[in-house]
This record gives sequence, C-alpha cells and structure tokens, in this order.
Amino acid sequence: MRFLFVHGTGVRRERHDRLFALVRERLTARFPDAAVESCYWGDRFGATLGAGGRSVPGLRRPGPDAEPDPVDAETAEWALLLADPLCELRVLAEAGWESRDSGNDDAQDDGFAMPGVQPAGARVLGLLAAIPPAPPRAGDELGALLHGTGLAAGFAAALETTARSAEAARAGARAADEPQARELATALARAVTAAALALAGAEADCTGAERDRLVELLGTRLGGDARVPGARAAAVLGRLALRVTTQPLLNAWRGSLTVGATPALGDILRYQARGHDLRTFLHTRIAADPAPTVLIGHSLGGIALVDLLALAAARGEAVPGAELLVTVGSQAPFLYELGALTALEPGAKLPYGFPRWLNVYDRQDVLSYLAQPVFPGDPRVTDHEVGSRQPFPACHSAYWKQDSLYERIEQAVAEAEIG
Repeated sequence: MRFLFVHGTGVRRERHDRLFALVRERLTARFPDAAVESCYWGDRFGATLGAGGRSVPGLRRPGPDAEPDPVDAETAEWALLLADPLCELRVLAEAGWESRDSGNDDAQDDGFAMPGVQPAGARVLGLLAAIPPAPPRAGDELGALLHGTGLAAGFAAALETTARSAEAARAGARAADEPQARELATALARAVTAAALALAGAEADCTGAERDRLVELLGTRLGGDARVPGARAAAVLGRLALRVTTQPLLNAWRGSLTVGATPALGDILRYQARGHDLRTFLHTRIAADPAPTVLIGHSLGGIALVDLLALAAARGEAVPGAELLVTVGSQAPFLYELGALTALEPGAKLPYGFPRWLNVYDRQDVLSYLAQPVFPGDPRVTDHEVGSRQPFPACHSAYWKQDSLYERIEQAVAEAEIG
C-alpha cells in the first residue's frame, strides 16, 4: 500500500517540503509498512506572471512617507459612511464644537436669547423634517436625481432614520451659531445620502459626481453649502477612514497584493483553463506503481483528483491502483454545484468505478465544503469534520497537525480493506 499526497494551490517547493515532511511523519507512524510519496506540481503547473505583472495598475508600492491620494481619502470617507451613515453626526453629537468662551457646553447657552427665535441647530433639523419623503420624478432636480440613481426607493427610510436619530438630535442641540448650523447641514446631507446608498446596495447606479450633487442639493435645502465634509467631523474621521477601510489600501498596494496572490489565486484560474496537463501528470504518477493507493488531495489538489478519477471512470478506464480518495479542505463539491467542476455536470452522479471518497472539512475554513449533501445516497462519499480552533486562513493549513485527521484516514483505510 502507498499514500500519494497532492498539495494545494499556491504551494511552492519550500512550503511543499515542510508540509509533506509533516504528512509523511504522521502517516508513517500509523502505517509503517506503507510508502508515502508526494506529487509536487507547483513549479511545473502553477501560475506565474508571464509578462512580469505589466497588466497590473500600480505595480509599484508607495513609500512609507507618501501622502494619501485625495481620491483615495474621499473614497475611504464614503466607505466609512456607507458602513455607518450616522458616523459624522455621532462625532458632532459627542464632541460638539469648540466654545468661543470657556470651552464647555454651558458657555454656548445664550441666557439672553430672544423669545421665539429658533436655535440654529433646531432650525436645520426642522428643515430636514420638512423634506418630502417621496420626491417627484419631474420638476425637481433632487427627485429626478434620486430616481435616476436608483436611490428613490430607500430615500424615505434614509430620511426618517437620520431625522429621528439620537445623533441628529444631540448634534442639533449643540449647533449654536450659523457656522455650526452649516456644518450640521453638511453632516445631515451626507448621512441621508449614505443611508440611501447603503439601502440600495448593488442596485444603486450612482457615480461620485451624482452622489456629491445629491449632498449639495440636500445641504442647500438645510441651509448649508454641503460641498465638503464638515471640518469638525472630517478632522476626527478622515484619518480613521484611511486606516480602517480597505479601498485605499487596495489601491495603494494593488501591485504587490496581486503579485503576492498570484500563486494561490493564479493556480486555481490556470487549472480551470488548462487543467488537462496537471491531470495527465497526476495519472502518470498514480499509475506508475501498481500498489493499492490512497490519494490525499489538499484544496486544489483535491479538485484535480476528483476531476481525474471521475473523468477516467466515466470513460470506463478507472485509474489503476486508486482505492481511496481523501480530500482535505477541498472546493470540489462547491464547484460541482456551480457547474464549474470539469468532470461532472450539476446533478450528475459519480460514475461507476469512482473510488471511496472521504472528504474532510473544517467549518471555520471557508475553502472547505461538504460532499455528502451534493451526492445524496452515494455510499462511497463520506464527510468528516475536524476543528483546529483557528480562524481562516490559518485553519486551511492546520489539518495536517491534527491527530483526528489521521485517525479518520486510518479508519477509512480499514473500511476499504486496503493493505
């Protein structure tokens, strides 16, 4: 009997050697008389950037002292607003504005205010409450823009959520003079726009220019110019947005991120386009030894083995020696459901001649999937869960140090009467 280990996506020689040494040690301890071999394919069939990454915008990584791109900064602010439309209002509600006198809130209270004169912040909130929740399609630029961008359906909810929020009420109470009221109007306009965008989600058809015009129109109705974020809120949230949102990071580091991700993502894409060569290589390695063979495939290695075994069985040419398939952290069942598995159409059964299949998964591993539910009633297919207690992506490689994995392989070997 022998074991043949097929590694997964993104693995190259150094990583493979460390990983296989671990697998070989654990298997040899349980099966001292078995041969344990590896089928390394990363250098030969793995992906590389053939043109040196010339297709990737921004391949050069910015220096540590580089100033953030203004477009990136703006994008980051709106990413933060989409996640929390009230965030700028919350800053104004909690931090307020600097008092011109003593610096405390009481100094903003005017004990000699004229009777019947509405405070500046309250006036802005009153104007917000007066905006019609269902703007007309024609004769009103705001309404036409809302309908044209796909935001009209959620506008009433966005308006109500903002107007009735505790953040708006408290920020309004703190806005004591006209400059502060104008800043409040800006923050309210951005909050309503962000809430409408968030509600629309992928259904929104809104450019940055249209978004800015919506803010401007709303801000004008509230008594502000609304062309730039309020100074107070922007000072607090601007740098935070650049730190906690992903788009500026992706823009700045796209080149190096793409190059770094090429082995992992590129191997999958290359296999989907040119998997025949890898399957032929695997078939040759399996058939080279007539001994009963347990095939262990990790991640993409498991996909390739499922494809190889199913295609061969469908031709009536079962791969010689392949007695048991073990997939670990594999996406083969998911690709089958998508119709993206080379060997099988969705709904097709595993062909006669396909070997026993033990599919091992970890529910924390987002790259592992269940096989039994998509091949119901097939006695050859068994799922087995292990738990590394590690988050993703660490759990995707943590299988190989878990005794429960090798115990279950040992049980499957005994059930298949291999040896």
